[in-house]
Amino acid sequence: MAKAQLFVSQDEFTCSLCLHTLTDPVTIPCGHNFCLKCLTNYWDHSEECSCPQCRHTFTTRPELNRNSLLNEVVKKFKRPRLSPPPSQNYAGPGDVECDFCTGKKFRAVKSCLTCMASYCQTHLQPHYEIAAWKDHKLVDPDRNLKEKLCVKHQKGLEMFCRTDKMCICLMCVVTGHNGHEMVELETEREDKEKQTLSDIKRGLE
Repeated sequence: MAKAQLFVSQDEFTCSLCLHTLTDPVTIPCGHNFCLKCLTNYWDHSEECSCPQCRHTFTTRPELNRNSLLNEVVKKFKRPRLSPPPSQNYAGPGDVECDFCTGKKFRAVKSCLTCMASYCQTHLQPHYEIAAWKDHKLVDPDRNLKEKLCVKHQKGLEMFCRTDKMCICLMCVVTGHNGHEMVELETEREDKEKQTLSDIKRGLE
């Protein structure tokens, strides 16, 4: 599932004429996007009707209609993020780094047990905004995510086999633990905690 992730930068929503974020974006037949006003001005002052980016020439001037879908995407992109990472949020010694930052990495604020990756505040946004990712299991930053992967199948360890007393992934359930007594890892953890508390109370008594 991690391979399906998509992250965009401001450059992808920049008009190559004014070099600002697109305003009233229009898409011309060659597939490039510009601000409606910028492209209109460009063509009004050009001898031929061509794309400012790829130089493709049009025999007749294309009708310019605002790209509604792109306009909505740009609006969402311009919207202030929940908590944009300030400079002091760069990862330091002992911090978990964001797996998706390039160059100097920001400190991760969450790790995802579904994607098996850690995210800074900016790169975490899709987990709150994209419906398919809202069910992902987010936990506090964890530098040992690889230890939570099944060595055999490279899948997340989600189950506990009580028969073999080991953590297993869903592939293990089918391939090697059929008929065994199994519970979700979280359930086993809670049961162990309850048992430990019970043992402590008994010891105190």
